Parts: sequence; structure tokens; C-alpha cells
Amino acid sequence: MENSSGIRASLAGRYATALFALATENKAIDKVEASLASLGKAVNESDELKALISSPVLSRAAAGTAIAALAKKMKLDGLTTNTLGVLAANRRLDQIPALIRAFSTLAANHRGEVTAEVTSAHPLDAAQIDALKAQLKKRVGNDVSVSTLVDPSILGGLVVKIGSQMIDNSIKTRLNTLSQAMKG
Repeated sequence: MENSSGIRASLAGRYATALFALATENKAIDKVEASLASLGKAVNESDELKALISSPVLSRAAAGTAIAALAKKMKLDGLTTNTLGVLAANRRLDQIPALIRAFSTLAANHRGEVTAEVTSAHPLDAAQIDALKAQLKKRVGNDVSVSTLVDPSILGGLVVKIGSQMIDNSIKTRLNTLSQAMKG
């Protein structure tokens, strides 16, 4: 399980920790987590949004205006909206995906869950995520919160990270292993 000090060490982790503290104080952890989940889904599905958060040429004012309009359209909670405004003002919108993962880990730790970061070649549907959670719960003995990433370069299979433990069942790794074995 990733510890909170590891989260706080990263830039996105510091923003996530501050947002989590505010969410805890305002009894809004679930609201913020739901807003961040919606935002994460939007980032994964929208090339325009990916371009917005990674653009080095967008001015602070333009980024702030765009992110505020997005937050309003998506009906994100106030704490998340304010945090996005701070990220835009500090030219840190590129930290949104890492902030979402860090906040999710903090919220899961708060609930006593273990967080697994799962990388797949293609997006997983809800049934696949539920089946994966059940398998991981059997393995670790606790409820498992799953954070998903999509990386087409792994070709297929899954890479699962739970704290310092990694289960790499990707086709890319299998092919590399086979290639090494064939070299002798």
C-alpha cells in the first residue's frame, strides 16, 4: 500500500493532500472523489481535454477560463473546481491525472482500502473492474480500490501495482521474456 508520505512527496501529491484535507474538513470526500472520477474519465476520453491540460502555450488566464467553464459544465463540486483553478493559475494542469490518482489513494486509505493501480491496453468496463476487485480482495484480504490507466504499448493483459508489489501479466512482458529465452 502506498503510504501518504510517498504521496506528499510529489507535486500532484501535495495538491491532492491539500484537497483531501479540505474535503475532510468539509465532509466532502465522496463528492470530491466523484468529481475527480468524472474529470479523470473525461481526460481519458477527450483528446481536446488532454491537449488543454498539457498545452505549454496556453496563458494562465485562458487556462483558468477554460477549466472553470469545464468544471461548470461537468457540475464538479466547489473544492475540486477551486483546486483546478489553482492548478491553472500555477500552470500545473498537467498534474491533473496524478492528482486524481493521489486523491483516490488518500481516500481509499481513509476508508481502510488498499489501492491497486491497474494498467491495461484497452479501457476496462465496470464488470471487468468488479471481477478484478474481487480477485484482488482474495489476494490481499482487504477491500481494493482500483485506479485504471490505459497504455496501448502493453499490447494486452494487465499490469497491477499494489504498493510496492507489481503483477505484470502484459503481453509485452511475455514477448520480452520469450525473446530473452530464445537468445539463450
